[in-house]
Amino acid sequence: MSTFRSIAWEGGRLVLLDQRRIPEEKTFLELETPGEVAEAIRTMAVRGAPAIGAAAAFGVVLAARRGEDLEAADARLRASRPTAVNLFWALDRMKRVWAGFAGGREELVGALEAEALKIAEEDVAANKAIGRNALPLIPDEAKILHHCNTGSLATVDYGTALGIIRIAHEAGKKVHAFLDETRPRLQGARLSAWELRELGIPHTVIADGASGHVMQKFGIDLVVVGADRIARNGDTANKIGTYNLALAARYHGVPFYVAAPTSTIDLETAAGAEIPIEERSPEELTHCGPVRVVPEGSPVYNPAFDVTPAELITAIVTEAGLAYPPFEESLPALVRKAKEERS
Repeated sequence: MSTFRSIAWEGGRLVLLDQRRIPEEKTFLELETPGEVAEAIRTMAVRGAPAIGAAAAFGVVLAARRGEDLEAADARLRASRPTAVNLFWALDRMKRVWAGFAGGREELVGALEAEALKIAEEDVAANKAIGRNALPLIPDEAKILHHCNTGSLATVDYGTALGIIRIAHEAGKKVHAFLDETRPRLQGARLSAWELRELGIPHTVIADGASGHVMQKFGIDLVVVGADRIARNGDTANKIGTYNLALAARYHGVPFYVAAPTSTIDLETAAGAEIPIEERSPEELTHCGPVRVVPEGSPVYNPAFDVTPAELITAIVTEAGLAYPPFEESLPALVRKAKEERS
């Protein structure tokens, strides 16, 4: 079984697996400035909420190493993408290190580097715990439907929802993943299929619009998806198309699970209506590669995410355990538990 990390800290540089080039080639970026990190996040060379948070943390370290203004670097990194709460969670942790730091520059760089590495390693541990916590939910021969990409490419290693599939496979369960292609950027077709092929996990890529038909025809056992932000009431923002999938799952009686670390839970946001939804370039829809497929002048609406209402979610799987409705009670309890375990 092959394995890889999407993020590595090597020789004072941030090394990222460029997700824009997969599956055509496996190319790594070596970044040395916080501006390069912000651009990599904005252009989705690195993507996935946990991976974005870890990358941003190392962006702060790069700024400190270069003697740059940390307030400016922090602001630039925060502006790179608006929806994934892990970005702000990681930058807040880094800011608690550098704000008012009384030591010298070398000491500050060391302290920031230690915190960024801690964020990265905590992510790996959290992903493995999510997979272990979900094992009882997975039948021995499971047909699982997955949307977008939530594996090693979306995290530091292992993954959240895709990590559940991976850990079930490693535990000897005969899982088969049906992967939504995930338009318009095809993270499921390009990235999830690439990961599962690398890991030797049986899978089938399907069109986004085929999910209801696949549930009807093949008898899907469960849906597992990731999250970019989870509101206090359990409303969950994830890649566009997730809401449609949840509706199809509800109609067919298929359990719908969200997998995410507790750092993705935003208790300051009461409900999904308050989550900012990123809108991306119309060219992601008007063009397929270099070829225009939408007539000139046709208006385009291209939200990157949608919000799945809490009532469509069976449970939320975190490193601290499973949250069931009412989420207003179970989510804060898991956040507290995770903080206690980290301290």
